[in-house]
Amino acid sequence: MTQVRTRIAPSPTGYLHLGTARTALYSWAYARHHGGQFVLRIEDTDVARSTQDSVEQILQSMHWLGLDYDEGPIYQMQRLDRYQAVIDQMLAAGTAYLCYTTPEELNALREAQKARGEKTGYDGRWRPAPGKVLPPVPEGVKPVVRFANPLDGEVTWDDLVKGPITVGNKEIDDLIIQRADGVPTYNFAVVVDDWDMAITHVFRGDEHINNTPWQINIYKALGATLPAFGHLPVILGDDGAKLSKRRGAVAVSNYEELGYLPEAMLNYLARLGWSHGDEELFSIEQMVSWFDGTHLNKSPAQWDAAKLSWVNAHYVKTADDTRLAALVAQHLRTRGLSVADDALVAHCALFKDRCSTTVELADWLSMYVADVAPPAEELTPLLTDAVKAAVASLAKRLETASWDKAGVAAALKETLGEHGLKMPLLAIPVRLLVCGRAQTPSVDAVLALFERDVVLQRLLKTA
Repeated sequence: MTQVRTRIAPSPTGYLHLGTARTALYSWAYARHHGGQFVLRIEDTDVARSTQDSVEQILQSMHWLGLDYDEGPIYQMQRLDRYQAVIDQMLAAGTAYLCYTTPEELNALREAQKARGEKTGYDGRWRPAPGKVLPPVPEGVKPVVRFANPLDGEVTWDDLVKGPITVGNKEIDDLIIQRADGVPTYNFAVVVDDWDMAITHVFRGDEHINNTPWQINIYKALGATLPAFGHLPVILGDDGAKLSKRRGAVAVSNYEELGYLPEAMLNYLARLGWSHGDEELFSIEQMVSWFDGTHLNKSPAQWDAAKLSWVNAHYVKTADDTRLAALVAQHLRTRGLSVADDALVAHCALFKDRCSTTVELADWLSMYVADVAPPAEELTPLLTDAVKAAVASLAKRLETASWDKAGVAAALKETLGEHGLKMPLLAIPVRLLVCGRAQTPSVDAVLALFERDVVLQRLLKTA
C-alpha cells in the first residue's frame, strides 16, 4: 500500500489564519492516523507580498499548535530550476505554449466578450494547431507560458468531502502556468510540488474547487499520479460572513496572546467541520485515532467564540498548575510586572476554575504582584466605624497568626466573635482592601497566598 503523505502549503503573505490551521490539523491528523508523513511547504511565489515575518509567524503558530511536520519547510522560490525544467518539458511536448498577448490586449478581449454577453476567457490566439498561422511575435514583449488545456471532454474526481464533481473542459481556458518574469503560477507550481513530494491526499479550502480541473489536467499532461482531493467548507464568523484575514482576530497567534491553550484550539478547530459521534471534548491522541477522513461536513461551519471559551475553560481547569503559572507569569511580564515562572503555582490551582483563558487568570493573579485600587463606591459604604475596628483587630491577629489557610481562618473567626459581626460584613471589605474586588474564592485561602506584609499593609489603609 502506498504511504499516505499529506501537506499544508500556506502563503507567507500574512499570518497563519484559522481556516489554514484547521486544514493543517486535518492533514496532519490524517497522516498520523494512517502512519504516514506530513509536509510543510511555504508557497512564496507571490514575491511582492511574501515576507519573512509571515514565514516566522507561520512556523511559530505550527509549533504552538504542536503540528509537527516530517519534511520542510520547503520553499517554492528555491525550486525555480525544477519548475523551469518541467515548463521546458511541456513546451517540447506541446502541452504548453508561449503566449505574447499583452495585458492590454487581454483587457480588450474581456471587454468585447462582456459586450457580446459571452463568458470571459482567453481565446487561444497563440495556441498552436495544425494549419493555424500564429500572429507575428511582437518586439519587446516577454511571453507567458500557457497550458494547452484539453478542448473537449470532462474532468471528474471523487472529492473526499463533496463527493463526485464533474467540470467540462470547455468551461476552462488555457491557464497561464509561468509569468513573463519566469515565476510559475500557483496552479502549476502546486502540481509539480505535490508530484515531486509524492503527496497522496490534498485537503484544502473549497475556494480551490475551481482550480482543481486545471490541476488534474496538468497532472495528466505530465503523466503524474493524481492525489485524492478533499475540499473543506469555509468557516463563517459570528455574523454569518466568511472569516478572512481582513475580518476579526483570526490569526492563530492572536489566540495564543489572548490566553487560549493549543490543545483547546485543536479540539475546537477539529469540530469545525468534523465530528466523531457526539464527542465535544477529546485529546489530540483521540482525534488521531478517529480521524480516517470520513465524517467531514459538506456545509460551512460557524465560528462560536463562546463555545471556544467553554472548551478552553475545560482545558485551563485540567491543566498542570506549573504550566499555567509559567503562562500567567509571561502575561504579567508583558504588563510590566516582574514575576518568576513558578511563583504562582498554588495561586493558579485556586483560581483556574473561575477562568476561561490564561489572560483571565493573569487578571486575577495580578493582585498578588501589583498594587490594587479598591473601587471607592463599593468600599466606602461598607467601612462603618464598627467594620473599621474589626479590620484593625484582624490585622493585629494576622501579625502573629500561622500563615496558612487554617491560620487565617482562625483569625477571621476570632475577629468576628470579638466584634459580633457576620462573615460577609467583614469578608467583603477585606476582599476589596486586599484584592481590589468584592468577589473571590474563599477569603482565607486567598489571603494565605499573599505575603503577610502585603495583607497587613493593605488592611491598615483603613486607619
